Amino acid sequence: MSPGGLVAEHFLLPEEPELEPRYNIAPSRQIAAIRLAKDSSDRELVCLTWGLVPFWAKDRTIGYKMINAKCETVAEKPAFRAAFRDRRCLVPANGFFEWKRDSGRKQPYFIYVSEEGLLAFAGLWERWTAPGGDVLESCTILTTCANELVSSIHDRMPVILDPADYALWLDRTVKGPEPLMRLFKPYSAERMMKRAVTGRVNSPSNDDPSCIEALR
Repeated sequence: MSPGGLVAEHFLLPEEPELEPRYNIAPSRQIAAIRLAKDSSDRELVCLTWGLVPFWAKDRTIGYKMINAKCETVAEKPAFRAAFRDRRCLVPANGFFEWKRDSGRKQPYFIYVSEEGLLAFAGLWERWTAPGGDVLESCTILTTCANELVSSIHDRMPVILDPADYALWLDRTVKGPEPLMRLFKPYSAERMMKRAVTGRVNSPSNDDPSCIEALR
């Protein structure tokens, strides 16, 4: 099945999007996200800039500091609280990278659920209008404390949502944080795997299957 077909099936999209495989997506680049369409309850796939720019920002450079949002404070932080209340999204992925400091250098790891399985990070999106009128749509990925598998590499990990909770996360009628806070637990370590990969992933210009191949 094509990447678009897999995403459409997993996330119950009404149409199959055109998607190319991605293996190394860096902050400030475009990433796929799923949200509710503006005037319906249908889910839609859109491309957003990774690094959230709040609607009140003076310029877009603040987005470089907003690639992640801590789940513990997302409901109160001025940069995220409006999006947390009204503009939540799912970020589809097969896994994520994290770096472990080892003998003075950083060793990258690919962390995943299965070779073929899709997962969804909890995300927020925002719409910002530049002084000249151009509109930028951007997003951030929520993080939580690391599980036992990830903690040997880093103390944080993305919030990975169970498919049964996708509808709740996207529900625009849910405004308060209480129903959502239970979703912020670390993903089960028993269901995850990791492998060391080469330093090719350190360059955003490298975006091919070798970025996730095991280090030999």
